[in-house]
Amino acid sequence: MTTEVQQLAAFVERAAFEDLSPQALEQLRIRVLDTLGVAIGALDAPPIVAIRELVDDLGGTPASTLIGGGRTAPDRAAFVNSGLSRYLDFMDAYLAKGETNHPSDNLGAVLAAAEGVDATGAEFLTALAVAYQVHTRLSDVAPVRAKGFDHTTQGAYAAAAGAAKALRLPAEQIANAIAIAGTANVALRVTRTGNLSHWKGLAYPQVAKEGTWSALLASRGITGPEEVFEGNKGFKDSIAGPFEIDWSAEDIESVTRTIIKKYNAEIHSQSALDAALDLRRNEGFDPSRIRSIELKTFDVAYSIIGGGEEGDKRTVRTKEEADHSLPWMLAVALLDGELTPRQYDTDRILADDVQELMTKVTITPDDGFSDRFPLEMPAELAITLDDGTLFHAEQSAYEGFHSQPLGWAAARAKFDSLAAPFADQDLRDEIATIVHDLHNQRVTTLTAALARVRRRRSE
Repeated sequence: MTTEVQQLAAFVERAAFEDLSPQALEQLRIRVLDTLGVAIGALDAPPIVAIRELVDDLGGTPASTLIGGGRTAPDRAAFVNSGLSRYLDFMDAYLAKGETNHPSDNLGAVLAAAEGVDATGAEFLTALAVAYQVHTRLSDVAPVRAKGFDHTTQGAYAAAAGAAKALRLPAEQIANAIAIAGTANVALRVTRTGNLSHWKGLAYPQVAKEGTWSALLASRGITGPEEVFEGNKGFKDSIAGPFEIDWSAEDIESVTRTIIKKYNAEIHSQSALDAALDLRRNEGFDPSRIRSIELKTFDVAYSIIGGGEEGDKRTVRTKEEADHSLPWMLAVALLDGELTPRQYDTDRILADDVQELMTKVTITPDDGFSDRFPLEMPAELAITLDDGTLFHAEQSAYEGFHSQPLGWAAARAKFDSLAAPFADQDLRDEIATIVHDLHNQRVTTLTAALARVRRRRSE
């Protein structure tokens, strides 16, 4: 009898580029472009600058490229590049009933591993698709948020699987890589509750680093617990409870079930923000005259960003707290007419008009809305002005959701808006062209272009 991690490893080894449907391939390319744009847009973020300086000080065998230039060891490159793609909190997401994750968080690990073996673009895309599949399917059947663990816990299995696939490891070593990473990276949900720290955006980069390191260890013959899932005190026994996945029946199409953010905000806020900005365009709407804002939403949005079980969301002092506070995000969107990285400047976060307006927001969960999640993201918004004028809107999706998938042109527009301060038109065109043709390129073609992105915003 093979163990469950061995069955998973057989799936990883078997996965092939030819298994991707045209739709999945196009959505993978869109996710890569979107993730790289978000990463480039974070190059001057203070925590990322500090991390980059630390990595430069520590050094490392120059095997993998850092976005923005420089090279280091693959595990450190995975951390830096994943930190870049995660910091703005503007990436893709996967919604399961009991769990939400961000599969693009795996790109840094897969890219670092793939470059280390001079992989083809097709190999990179296949490994990334594998990471998406593992991450999303474990979230479907083994959610851990309600038990106090972070979604990066399932991500450890995905990052290791993707890195091991990119390194072209055989099934036995893939199993060991996944087992090592999964055993060693059980994370607490306190990462995203209460007053948020930098670790909110760095928890998955840590997993990307450790997944890459676990794959490298396995490539040298290091073994991990062979019953990491089903064994005594294993993942099922200690954390997830019983679940089943028949890995022999899995495909690598789950990227088509992920969604992309339209606004620079936590994923469960997207439909509410869409409704808010729709209302703002109405004739006679004046945000300076708002008396009250009442939002009805689904339970997950209320719990995570609306002031529910994961803590009050009206103490907002930092970027990490702001992008996980639905009251603050609604307030700033209504005042500014947008929610982009510009809104997360410290002065804007702390501005009196935003801080005052968010106190007028009331958020309540609705059972009917909760039943419609995750197939929909229902939001009903009512805004009353000081003279009693009422504005009302309902929204259950947005551009980038399942029902309105993002196309290449829209993905390119988002990429350009984020990358423009750091890369000129020619370089942005070059990166986008490489990504769209990545299955016919080598990974080093992409990383060479990413190395030429400026590391600091021009004055």
